[in-house]
Amino acid sequence: VQLQACGGGLVQAGGSLRLSCAASGLTFSTYIMGWFRQAPGKDREFVATISRSGGTTYYAESVKGRFTISRDNAKNTVALQMNSLKPEDTAVYYCAAGSGYSGYADPSKYGYWGQGTLVTVSS
Repeated sequence: VQLQACGGGLVQAGGSLRLSCAASGLTFSTYIMGWFRQAPGKDREFVATISRSGGTTYYAESVKGRFTISRDNAKNTVALQMNSLKPEDTAVYYCAAGSGYSGYADPSKYGYWGQGTLVTVSS
């Protein structure tokens, strides 16, 4: 199984970035997909998750209204559109695949992880 995340970079506060994650080696449509992030010196935290069909999404309160998660089961990809970025959004962002929706904000519920992509938001 491979999850390959890309799209990170340096952006000014108020700007936008779109992260993408390509999955291979798994039956993509049978997994929930999530995005997590980890800032320096902090624990990995939940950002967003999307159901197998894409019909249900959940977001951390800190990103609600600014970030949008989506998936394309035909292309085995999941994306995170990030708007109105803030310096506190600076972190390495990881995509992850999980087999169940229970505890969707808990990193331990996800069995597969991408390598991470760095997002830096300057003030």
